[in-house]
Amino acid sequence: MSDTPTTHEVGPAWDRLEDQITYYDGSSAKNKNWFIRFKILQLICAAAVPVAASVHARVWVTGSLGAIVVVVEGIQQLGQYQQNWINYRSTAEALKHEKFLYLSDAGHYYGVADQQRVLAEQTEALVSQENSKWTSGRDQSARQDRDQTGGGGKGSVDG
Repeated sequence: MSDTPTTHEVGPAWDRLEDQITYYDGSSAKNKNWFIRFKILQLICAAAVPVAASVHARVWVTGSLGAIVVVVEGIQQLGQYQQNWINYRSTAEALKHEKFLYLSDAGHYYGVADQQRVLAEQTEALVSQENSKWTSGRDQSARQDRDQTGGGGKGSVDG
């Protein structure tokens, strides 16, 4: 693209689209990096447990390695890094798709007089959809945590 903005690239809807693409791209990358770092640490520690046991390392070394695996898994579950990475990447790509359609006067922008309004509506719909997914994921994670700790509440069956 040229340095001079086209008539498409002006206005609050365009600014919001660009802002959200930047946000979701960056958030996706951060969550991917955290997920990969934690997973690598977890794999290294898990693989080191049998090695430590086979060389008769002190019990606390072997136990600590196992504990690190559990703690890192808990951190991953709390942070939802893998799921956030995937959801944020999906939203960023959907926003980029919307940008392409808008700049090309294609799809639901073709022949529309007020393309900025349509862009604003489409951008907000995608962002709202991502927010709903995030909230739903957090609620599901909280329910799983309650169920695992025995805080099932009404309707839970003790067995």
